[in-house]
Amino acid sequence: MAVGRRKLRNPLALAVLVLLAERPSMHPYEIAQTLRQRGKEYSIKINYGSLYTVVQNLEKHGFVEVADVERQGNRPERTLYALTPTGREEMLDWMADIVSVPVHEFPIFETALSLMGVLPPDEVTALLAQRVNTLEVQAAGLRGALRKLRETLPRFFLVETEYQLHMIDAEAEWVRGFLKEMADGTLSGIDGWRSWQATGEVPAEWEDLEDEDHSRG
Repeated sequence: MAVGRRKLRNPLALAVLVLLAERPSMHPYEIAQTLRQRGKEYSIKINYGSLYTVVQNLEKHGFVEVADVERQGNRPERTLYALTPTGREEMLDWMADIVSVPVHEFPIFETALSLMGVLPPDEVTALLAQRVNTLEVQAAGLRGALRKLRETLPRFFLVETEYQLHMIDAEAEWVRGFLKEMADGTLSGIDGWRSWQATGEVPAEWEDLEDEDHSRG
């Protein structure tokens, strides 16, 4: 099944399917506890309050089913869910797609970079320097979290957090390099950028590029 045609696209739903593939049956609270214990909030946007809704949606599409209803004394009933054959097939196909097929996700920072010319270069320099500081704080926090999680969890359960840390470090390194080019004036096009911000007139070389693009089209 192609990624774009899936009935479910919520990563939390995928996490639920995977946990139910590990164990014969679980109730939503147990699923939430397991996700917390494994530190999945660092890699999956988890709204524990909506977890029951996610499970109900999975049941609606036939991916999970009620396996049992627990009753213990005066405690409220707890419904246990299990993975259906259809759910297992969906989970495996979904995982294979995600792991094997790169998808451009249009991150908002990439959008900002493509439009940053509307801001003065000096302001962009200050803002990017601020971003680097924030990234360094985030990286330090993740390193601390990883050290703590490694005390109780094998690396197998932490590779996504390692990947996230690597991506933060890579972004910070790229931004530092970009800032250096802005500072020493080696960034191609920065003179036109400064001119546009100073005069409000689009540089002639930019218009020439647009004319060239139109002629190619």
